[in-house]
Amino acid sequence: MKFDLHTHHFRCGHADGNIRNYVEAGIKAGLEVIGISDHTPYFGDPSDRAFPHIAMAKSEFANYVEEVLALKKEYEGVIDVLLGIESDYFPEHAETYRKILDAYPFDYVIGSVHSTGGVSIFNKGRWKGLGDKEKIAIKTEYYRLIAESARSGMFQILGHIDAMKGNYPDFSNIPAPGPLDECLKVIAESGVAIEINTSGKTKLSGGWYPSDDILERVLRYGVPVTFGSDAHKPSRVGDEHEAVAARLKEIGFTSWVYYKQKQKIEVPL
Repeated sequence: MKFDLHTHHFRCGHADGNIRNYVEAGIKAGLEVIGISDHTPYFGDPSDRAFPHIAMAKSEFANYVEEVLALKKEYEGVIDVLLGIESDYFPEHAETYRKILDAYPFDYVIGSVHSTGGVSIFNKGRWKGLGDKEKIAIKTEYYRLIAESARSGMFQILGHIDAMKGNYPDFSNIPAPGPLDECLKVIAESGVAIEINTSGKTKLSGGWYPSDDILERVLRYGVPVTFGSDAHKPSRVGDEHEAVAARLKEIGFTSWVYYKQKQKIEVPL
């Protein structure tokens, strides 16, 4: 079974195409299941759209849900369209996000940490002039936040758990195995899945999130895995699905999962 749970569209302000474009691209790519998972609005600010090029407007949120549900009905029997969302994890706003997200019939919610210390994980400049101790502290905080997001119970899937390497490939070499392993233990205990996200190829790091080294740890700790292209243009829907499946089997995985009505569905590899 072929599925892709991580796709975006024009509402977030940094992706191309409408939702129907992604559904049609999913059919063309041979998917049986496609999850639509655009970025939530930023609920930590009273304005309608605090970050126009990062997240959708609050006034578009209900329209987004309605459009996905309409397409789910329209494409029934052709492709299973799932209502997902990608939500940032902000500890200080977690309960606000939880209350709003719980009011809608999401099949799943992807929880992603996109910033630490108020700075984007993709900001190359954040690393300039830092010594080893400071780099380790940043990496430690990144994995502490991911672990906290898993404990929150808000998410079925955690997004791109080593994406901090995206525009700073040397992130992977920062020696902080303890925080990573502790994070993976928490994820396993929480029963949350992590995604293999193929959008790393669009960043300086290349490749996928997470690295093979992390996936080997993920298998050891018994964390379930899923697939997401993180497509920001329709042509990337399902990108490298077969290659990811093959690599997972080489590592030792025998299955992966997707979510429908927040229930985990296991699929053999």
